[in-house]
Amino acid sequence: MGVERKLGVEFIGTFFLVFTVGMAVATAGTLAPLAIGAMLMVMVFAGGHVSGGHYNPAVSTAVFIRGKLTAREYGAYIVTQAIAAIAAAAVVIALNYDPAAPVKVAGDAKMLIVEFLFTFALAYVVLNVATAEDTEGNSFYGLAIGFTVATGAFAVGSVSGGAFNPAVAIGATVMGLFSWSHIWIYLLANFAGGAAAAFAFRLTQPGEQPSSGRRSPSAGQAEPLFTARGTD
Repeated sequence: MGVERKLGVEFIGTFFLVFTVGMAVATAGTLAPLAIGAMLMVMVFAGGHVSGGHYNPAVSTAVFIRGKLTAREYGAYIVTQAIAAIAAAAVVIALNYDPAAPVKVAGDAKMLIVEFLFTFALAYVVLNVATAEDTEGNSFYGLAIGFTVATGAFAVGSVSGGAFNPAVAIGATVMGLFSWSHIWIYLLANFAGGAAAAFAFRLTQPGEQPSSGRRSPSAGQAEPLFTARGTD
């Protein structure tokens, strides 16, 4: 499968995720987390069989460390996701739904903690429901991923804004939802959370080891991209 096709799907999914973040925060009030989680869910179902349905550089980081994304794809995914986020933010701004002031958040330390924890949870869920042999071919992976984001947004949205995604953080900052002074928190916590989830997955799933020479797979794709269990 050509990388261009995967990048197209990643652009579309990330665009609509970030666009939904901006519009839902502006119009949906306390139900915004449900709208955001639902959009992620449907886009994961729509594009998981093509690109893996990451729509999140932290998730791509976890999948890369886990061994199911090549270095070339990893870099291309992150650039595409960032461009899509900025494009979505531009549309929200053009529609005059950008906020007058950033959302209220807690202190830096609290933001770092909750962003790390829920990014870890999100990436850990993705790895287990969309890349593990034991759950291969399941029909619930999109629900699990979408509800993780919705849960996190409800739980800690008032603490950090609930990004759990560097692309969302960039888009939300361009829109004015987040302050530029906090962008380093989101990038550090989100990438660290994704990386930690990958190491936790490898620790708790020692039988999951991609064989050399195999293609990079996609989350939710029922493709035999792994060797037999017990090779890690």
